Amino acid sequence: MEKMRKIIGYRTLKTAVGAAIAVFISQLIGLSYAANSGIIVILSVQSTKKKSRDLALQRILATILALTTGTVVFSILGFTALSFGVYLLVFIPLAVKMKFHDAIVPCSVLVSHILSVKSVAPNRLLNEFMQMVIGAGVGLVMNMHIPSVEGKLCEDITHIEEGIKKVLKDMAACLRKPLELKLEESYLTGLGAALGEGRERAVIEASNHPGGEVTYFMRYMDMRNSQYELLKHMVKYVQRVKYINEQSEMAATLTDYVAEQVSEPNTKAAAFTGLEEYRRKFRTMELPKTREEFENRASLFEYVNDLENLINEKRNFISSLSESERQKFGKR
Repeated sequence: MEKMRKIIGYRTLKTAVGAAIAVFISQLIGLSYAANSGIIVILSVQSTKKKSRDLALQRILATILALTTGTVVFSILGFTALSFGVYLLVFIPLAVKMKFHDAIVPCSVLVSHILSVKSVAPNRLLNEFMQMVIGAGVGLVMNMHIPSVEGKLCEDITHIEEGIKKVLKDMAACLRKPLELKLEESYLTGLGAALGEGRERAVIEASNHPGGEVTYFMRYMDMRNSQYELLKHMVKYVQRVKYINEQSEMAATLTDYVAEQVSEPNTKAAAFTGLEEYRRKFRTMELPKTREEFENRASLFEYVNDLENLINEKRNFISSLSESERQKFGKR
């Protein structure tokens, strides 16, 4: 079974098994168009439990609306192609207004069966309604087991932290040799992509497995995303630095130090000591003599401010964690 899941995918396997079960049940109780229950299962298996629950309820309510609309229209206008068009003119706006968008097609297929048999007798309506109940119900049951993606989330976190470290190391190198080196744009782009995937996986995990662990992953992704936004600003400041001086070397040293602390639960006090030392020297330096010197110094000053904000983002996140969550940070 495990080997089969790896070959064809767990969701595909659930869909196939669920569709077969739905058709079997429909045939067992003697429903017409039994295969339609299987099609509804295919449309009902979703990526999260919440989506599956919402969709099942939506489709059952939409089926009641569709069958009622179809019954009224066919009873008045007869079982003709024109009548089916009128049904759609009435049902689709109502479904859209009630936010039943995903139910329009499967429900209309059920109503087309009524048109085919030219009957709105109670047993015919019940036949169509039961197809939806069985299809949506089996789809819901099959979706109740969705494997946790915590392992993948831990891999995402590793990639994200490696990405942040790369960006910081790259900026430190460019601060030391601003005229020789250029920032590697792919590092920041790769980090953004890793954050996007991680955030998406954290949302899925939150929908399928609500609890403290999931809250941790969501908050973690938010913290790293805030750091990512700061890094984008810091990159701009590095690009404006044109001169090598004591300040740029200090900023580079601080950056290297912070890079090594990315995965650590606590940023060591040396980083904050370094920030204070940097500002102390900044205040005692002679005023810039040229516009270029002024711009260089201003860029470095803003860069270091954002570096401190980067540290504080993680610091605030760590302080918000419970003891068990704090132990979890950095242990993957």
